[in-house]
Amino acid sequence: MNDDLAPLHARIDRTNELLQRMLAEVAKTPSTHAIFVDAGYLYAAAGRLVAGTEDRRAFDLDAEGLIEALIDKARTIFADSRLLRVYWYDGARRRIHTAEQQSIAELPDVKVRLGNLNANNQQKGVDSLIRSDLESLARHRAISDAALLGGDEDLVSAVEAAQGYGARVHLWGIEAPEGRNQADPLLWEVDSQRTLDLDFFKPYVSRRTTHSVEGAVVLRPAREDVRFVGAQIAAKWLAARGRDALLELLPGHPYLPGSVDQDLLVEAEGLLQYSLRGQADLRRALRDGFWEHLRAQY
Repeated sequence: MNDDLAPLHARIDRTNELLQRMLAEVAKTPSTHAIFVDAGYLYAAAGRLVAGTEDRRAFDLDAEGLIEALIDKARTIFADSRLLRVYWYDGARRRIHTAEQQSIAELPDVKVRLGNLNANNQQKGVDSLIRSDLESLARHRAISDAALLGGDEDLVSAVEAAQGYGARVHLWGIEAPEGRNQADPLLWEVDSQRTLDLDFFKPYVSRRTTHSVEGAVVLRPAREDVRFVGAQIAAKWLAARGRDALLELLPGHPYLPGSVDQDLLVEAEGLLQYSLRGQADLRRALRDGFWEHLRAQY
């Protein structure tokens, strides 16, 4: 080797060594994903699909149960990735949380971001919030994948911004009874598309009834009563499925797979003779009781 070239070859070898170390570190870093939910789109599309109306006042949405189902869905799609958090975008008068929005904000791994509502109850500023978060997280390499539940064409710029920093954006939509409820330019821009169907949303959307049965008074159960029912169902679940099923379930705490959560809800409503749909605090008490019993048996 020419002595004059020796320093150059040494620098090249050193550069290669540093690149190999960097690639090794990147390989060890787990992928991270986040879920971005445009609540305006969600309520309108899911309400029309399940309850036949886009009017929020006409149906109840079990946001906590639905968020857990979305997290569970993402866990199966991004199997080798960890969840950063769920971003929930909605509108509110003067950006002041409603009681429902406050209960959603209190959920673990959920960040509520509010735009304004105008006089016609139309959201303003939500799309720009989504773009700001998507772009910032992608720019700082905080996420590698983004699941976006929305349909507005104005979200195209948010998708482009995130993709410009190397993140992949996966569009999730809600089945439309007829036609489409997502803009074509948005569908063209994303890295993948997925449609969530009626069966996915049915457990979490229920139409409100305006009639009452004469003489029938249904009392709302106490949280401790609901927690106890959750523990009862957990004991039954464990007896039927055994310790191996318990060991598979525990790593997902505090979340339950969608099928287990739905079975828990249906059985609890039967025991309580009371609907827990749209009752976020009672649903949380039910899951707490279920988990407390199972974790005590581990």
